[in-house]
Parts: sequence; C-alpha cells; structure tokens
Amino acid sequence: MDATVDNKHALKGVEFLVKETPANEVFTPEDFNEEQRMIREMAEQFVAKEVTPVLDRIDKLEEGLMPSLLDKAGELGLLGAAFPEEYGGLGKDFVTATLINEALGAGHSFSVAMAAHTGIGSLPILYFGTEAQKQKYIPSLASGVMKGAYALTEPNSGSDALSAKTTAKLSDDGKFYLLNGQKCWITNSGFADVFTVFAKIDGEHFTAFIVDKDTPGFTLGAEEHKMGIKGSSTRQIYFQDAKVPVENVLGEIGKGHLIAFNILNIGRLKLCAAAIGAAKQVTTITVQYANTREQFKQPIANFGAIKHKLGEMVIRNWVCESALYRTAQLIDEKEKELVAAGKPFAEALLGAAEEYAVECAILKVNGSEALDFSVDEGVQIHGGNGFSDEYVISKSYRDSRINRIFEGTNEINRLLALDMTLKRALKGRLDLMTPAMNVMKELMSIPEFGNDDETPFSAEKKAIGNFKKAILLVAGGAVQKLMQDLQNEQEILMNIADMAIETFTAESALLRLLKRVELEGESSNVIQADIVRTYINDTADRINKYAKDAINSFASGDEQRMMLLGIKRFTKTAPFNTRDARRRIADKLIAENKYAW
Repeated sequence: MDATVDNKHALKGVEFLVKETPANEVFTPEDFNEEQRMIREMAEQFVAKEVTPVLDRIDKLEEGLMPSLLDKAGELGLLGAAFPEEYGGLGKDFVTATLINEALGAGHSFSVAMAAHTGIGSLPILYFGTEAQKQKYIPSLASGVMKGAYALTEPNSGSDALSAKTTAKLSDDGKFYLLNGQKCWITNSGFADVFTVFAKIDGEHFTAFIVDKDTPGFTLGAEEHKMGIKGSSTRQIYFQDAKVPVENVLGEIGKGHLIAFNILNIGRLKLCAAAIGAAKQVTTITVQYANTREQFKQPIANFGAIKHKLGEMVIRNWVCESALYRTAQLIDEKEKELVAAGKPFAEALLGAAEEYAVECAILKVNGSEALDFSVDEGVQIHGGNGFSDEYVISKSYRDSRINRIFEGTNEINRLLALDMTLKRALKGRLDLMTPAMNVMKELMSIPEFGNDDETPFSAEKKAIGNFKKAILLVAGGAVQKLMQDLQNEQEILMNIADMAIETFTAESALLRLLKRVELEGESSNVIQADIVRTYINDTADRINKYAKDAINSFASGDEQRMMLLGIKRFTKTAPFNTRDARRRIADKLIAENKYAW
C-alpha cells in the first residue's frame, strides 16, 4: 500500500451513507506507485501499437486475430497480472489489476475480449475450483495459451439467471453429466478453449461446470451481428447430451448461484475501470477534433457551447475515476485483512468484493453512464463527421452502449444496490435506523443559519453530509410507509439508488480533492476544485429531483410537506458560477489537447 494512504479505520461496505471518511484515508489515482504507473504505460502502449492500428480488422472478425492479440497481451503479463504466482500469474494487487483494466479499456472490442477472459472466463475456476482444476486450467488461462468464456445467459433467462432451462443429468455409469440446452450472448465463444457453464442438475440444482470446447455434444452457433463491439466474438452455444466429466463440476452442486453472483461483483468494478479508460480516450479524441475543426474562421473549441460539453466530459470522468480507485483500495485492504485472518486467497478476495458489493454496483452504473455521456457528446461535437465510420468516435458510440447491459443492466444494479443496503440494515450489519431518526429530529428543530466552519471546502463537506441526510430521510420514510410493499415500488427504489450514486461519487471526488490540497495546496488544484464544486452544485439539483419524485409517490398531507421542506433544506447550496468553472476546465483540456488528469 502506498505510504500516503492510511486505511486502518476503513469504512465497511455502504457505511459511506452514515459515516465520514478522512481525506488521508482514501486512495486516489495520484497515489499510484512507480510500478503501477509503468504497468499502466505498458498497457496503454499495447493498445496504441497492437490494437488501435487493426481496429477495422478486429471488427471484421478476422480469423485468428483476436486470439493472437490475447496471446501478445499474455506474453506481457497483462492477462495474468492478478493471478497468484503459484498458478502462473504475477500476483499483483487488486488496485494494479483495476488499473490494467482501465488502461486496456480504450481497446474497443479487444477490451471486451480481454475483460471476459481475465474476469468471468477465468475467475470462477480460480476462486471456486478444486486444486486439481486450478492446476489444470489457471496457468494456461493466465498466460493466454487457453482462452476462457462464461455461459450463463439463455434466450429466456437474462437478469433472472436462476430461471435457466439448461439441464444436467448424471450418466448411467456415473462418470459424466449430460448437458442439454442452449446459452446465448457468450463472449469469446468463437475461440474460447474452456467455458464456465451453468445448468440445473435434474432440472433443479443450479450448478456450474467446466466445459472444454472439444466436449462431445457441444456445438457453436454462428457469430451474432451486433450494433457495437463487432469484433467481440459472440455466439450461441448448444448442448445435446454433452458429456462433461463429473470431476468438472465447479464448486458445490446446487450452489452455482454463489459463483454466478459473486463473480459479478468484481466484474462490475472492472467494467467501470474499462469504461473510464474508454471515456478518457474519447475525451482526448474529441478535444483534438475541436481544436482542429474550424467554423466561422476559428476552432470550434473556442465556442462556449463546445466548452460546456468538453468541461462536463472531464467532470464526469474525473469524478467516477475518484470513486473507482477509492473502492478498489477498500477491496484490496479488505482482502489483505481476510488473508491475515487465515482466509484462503479466493475466499478473501470474494469476501472483500462482497463487502463492497453495493459500491461495485454503483460504479458499474456510474462508469457506464459516464462513458455513454462522453461518446454522445463526442459525436455531437464531431457534427456530421461523427456519424461517419471514417471517424473512430462513431465506433466508440456504438461500442459503449453495451456497457449499460453487461454485468447486470443498470436498472438491475440500481435495484440491487438498494436491496443489498436494506438487507444489511435488517441483519444488523449496517445501522441506518439511528442516523435516520437523528435526521427526523433535526427536521423538527429550528434550522441552523450560517456556517461557522472556515476550513477549506467546508461548504462542500456540509453539502455531502446533507445529501446523506436526504437519502436517510427518503429511504426511512419509504420503508416506514410502504414496509414490505417497497420491494415492488421500483421507481422509488431507483430514485433512492440514484441519490446514493450521486452522493458516493460526489464524496469520493471531494475526498480526492481534499487530499491533493492538503499535500499540494489549493493553488495547484484550481481545476480540480472547479470539477468538484460544479459536480456538487449539479448533484444537489439532481438529488432534489430524485427525492421529490420519491416522496410524492408515497407521502401525502403534513408528512409530505415536512419531508419536502427537509429535502429543500438538504439540497440547498450557495450560488456558484458553473459556466465559468466549466470554461476553465475546458480551457485546460484544450491547452493540453488531451485528457490530462
């Protein structure tokens, strides 16, 4: 861990809602050590030299091209960086693995293939396999000699994964399971050597299996024609009495859901990392175009409307990146804590990811939507050229859209984030009741006027605290009013989830800024202060809207009026000139001619 980070009292999962974090306890991108910076540079150079020049060939699914690129990445250690050394990996920490995902995120379809291979294609075996299974598969997966894929989705079971119809039945001689059924949208399926497949034994016990590509009875469908990520191999796979050896059962029989859902926690954070890597590249491509495209005898980058868009692209990327590495370090520290307590490697990392599963869901939503915002504005700044295949921004636009569907749709992740939070509160893992009651008491008291705190960014700190009070007010009121019926009120649940997403990301950005100011002073972080203040100002308005929509859905009369007054109080911010702030951010971006934070 970097010496500038002190996580001795790190927050548990979701505790950001009810506790404060000292700025010196967060990990920020500025805290990367020299080795991490070198690994990031190597990964970025790999994309620039090996991937970007052949993007058109990749999109045409040129036979053998994608596997050869994965082979090259494997030779550099990029595929097995996070795998333990005893299985052929480099044994790097979770933050480093996250950084690699970000750096490779600018690789379009290659990024998808790589992430699927190193994540869902390999981790189920690494985390849940027997020692014999790990020894057989992981070294080859870590090096890229074997390619991995993950087969969960079926034509009629997407978000509802446990309704899968693929079956497994023990053969008469007891040596094989006979799999029957089909899977769809299987990334890397055209060239993968090994698949993690989910099926129900005797149509009942949801179980994972390791299936080799040459398994008798296992066949592939044709390549899908997709809107984006065209170079990612995506096929249906079919099982007709496919003979899978009994020793290829992965994990416990009937416990496949533990594999499916635990792997997704890590996948969601890694997807956010890749999205941010792609968003930074899009921002660079867009500002370079704006600097060279002239209209009315001047570069379009000079116009206020363009600066607004460029500034907002930087804001959303910087803020999301702040939340990403804050969480990655929390997971890394929790993993080390569990290992020190005697937990095996796999159990420790899965336990750490589960601890911060809500934060991972938040990151997946925020990262994919920050990227979608960036590519949309990128196309708009390119104008008609943005609609042409001759400009890479059009490819970025199409390729980004899948990220709001991958790893659980953003709607599912919003619902999951709140569902997991409420369940932790019910189980006593998180005390929401005490702070919620304190918020209600505060509403009944006379509000304080003025702000005696003269420390730097005291107003921003107060705003974040008030955002948390707004969440507790709305969530507490909804639970009290609706009780068990709340689980069926998805609009309200998503309103509250959006409030939490906005608050976690805003707080992460503020903590990153405060840490940098403490080390370097305010004068060295003027643009970062503009980013944070603009985001918090806009977040206040967004939280106000989400809260009012929720309250108006379940409250009425005096209760409604009191709660709406509370929300007005908790989302009030001092006037701030966001136009000038965005212009300063954009001017810095324009001067650098690239994303430079």
